[in-house]
Amino acid sequence: MLQFTPKTGYHAMKKFNLFKEIIIVERAELLRAASSQKKFAISHTGEIVYEPFPPTLISVFEGSIPPLPALSSTTSRPIASMLGDLYRIVEDDDRILIKAAGAWQQIIGWNRPRSLYDDTSGDGIDRFADKELETIGWHATEFSITYRDIVEHLEAATEGIVLCIEQEDPYRFSGLGFPADIAQTRQAGFAYCAGTIEKKLLEDPDYASLSDDEEEALAYFKERAGNAPE
Repeated sequence: MLQFTPKTGYHAMKKFNLFKEIIIVERAELLRAASSQKKFAISHTGEIVYEPFPPTLISVFEGSIPPLPALSSTTSRPIASMLGDLYRIVEDDDRILIKAAGAWQQIIGWNRPRSLYDDTSGDGIDRFADKELETIGWHATEFSITYRDIVEHLEAATEGIVLCIEQEDPYRFSGLGFPADIAQTRQAGFAYCAGTIEKKLLEDPDYASLSDDEEEALAYFKERAGNAPE
């Protein structure tokens, strides 16, 4: 009825946990960006990026380094203070090692507009930024499939990055999701929802008869079952 086989060969999304990760930046690149007085970003991989920022950017810092006051008694600013007090910085020869967990709230603000989903509040995930996935998720809720259900499948079955802070004791998680391939992510989300709905129709007596909203949602998945979203 709703059979659809997604592409295979993908791996799970990788968690980039800021409690554990160290971002490595080339010293000369950071000093060049700081002295430029231009707005720049440091990506989660340690790359220096200048505006305009690409929509695929996952940043751990965005901003510019203001010049020293005219009457300052020093001619240079310590590297450890350039990014602000929320960052922990260690200088290692030609490299700068950065721990960015302390700046998590700012990092959320910078990256949320570029993320597919936001799991940084106690309210959970309530929407997808991608229009096609949002339509899939909205219809799937009629069959008690939550956005969290879909995200757990996507994180296990598709490639990408979950930028997060996660600690074990006491357990705490907060994250933003970034797919590597949005077309494959749409396909995987659709396949998961269609398969789950089909199983519910076959096995769950609560769906022996459907409401008008459930019929409408089922029609959506039937119509697209032979033509995966792209």
